[in-house]
Amino acid sequence: MFSHSAIRSLAAPSSRLFSSSSARHFKVAVLGAGGGIGQPLSLLLKQDPLVTSLSLYDIRGAPGVAADVSHVDTASEVNGYTADSLDAALEGAEVVVIPAGVPRKPGMTRDDLFNTNASIVRDLAAAIGRVAPKASVCIISNPVNSTVPIVAATLEKAGVFDPKRLFGVTTLDVVRAARFLAGITGASPADSAVTVVGGHSGATIVPLLSQTSKGKGVQGQTYEALVNRIQFGGDEVVKAKDGAGSATLSMAYAGAKFTNAVLRGLNGEKGVVTPTFVKSPLFADQGVDFFSSNVELGVNGVEKIHPIGELSAEEQKLMEACLPELKKNIEKGKAFVA
Repeated sequence: MFSHSAIRSLAAPSSRLFSSSSARHFKVAVLGAGGGIGQPLSLLLKQDPLVTSLSLYDIRGAPGVAADVSHVDTASEVNGYTADSLDAALEGAEVVVIPAGVPRKPGMTRDDLFNTNASIVRDLAAAIGRVAPKASVCIISNPVNSTVPIVAATLEKAGVFDPKRLFGVTTLDVVRAARFLAGITGASPADSAVTVVGGHSGATIVPLLSQTSKGKGVQGQTYEALVNRIQFGGDEVVKAKDGAGSATLSMAYAGAKFTNAVLRGLNGEKGVVTPTFVKSPLFADQGVDFFSSNVELGVNGVEKIHPIGELSAEEQKLMEACLPELKKNIEKGKAFVA
């Protein structure tokens, strides 16, 4: 039988996945808790010591997931909510995590998911605006480059949009970058952290390998293959699952890791910095007003948006490919709500 400390160390091989520094605890709602990401995400959040109350909602299956997860021997209380109980699920939530929507299937791009997931996310955002307007909202539902602007526009219509409290979860790109770079260099993933900027699909994903001690020595075909794998790692999983799903387990891990960073910031911990897709001034003059870069998280959500720093010639090319595509994705999201 594993001790709790052993389980926690297994859950976070590459960093402090869960950290708690004082007595403040939080109610977290997961919208889409019955799905392929939502179930393992709910399990991981049940292990987070900063979560006091876990509220699980889905159009089907959430009460069963809640009953199952509630048996895990950590202190948080878990409640499940059915399709007609969305407002009750959101009542009092300080952090809302949204993995709801349909997954990618073979041959689908993230953009193909747009029509179905856009409607789902818009309706959930409207409920958040009504019931939990001050909550920090973490968007996992793809395509993130478009769903985050949809949520922003929906909350704006309701008069409650706070750009400091809306996040697109791009952590899976960061997790993949560290894991894949470590696989090439033989270093530990814990020593291979890579800042990943831009967006959260294909060519909009820009890993800044030149800014890391382990990554700056990777060149030529090895560099090109690594960048491609970070950008299109999701395709690798979709293909390997042979039509049976997409990256659900690694995404749940990444989602829990990012949610914990938000909670640590809200809890007053200093120096919590991670890439996330937020309303950003960095490239707003080029019509790209949402962008992922290193962001310092704090008691108000986004405390500081870091600049992307000096780019290598290769990264400059990646950025030139990223921005026009990202602009289109953002505009598509905004147009959906207009």
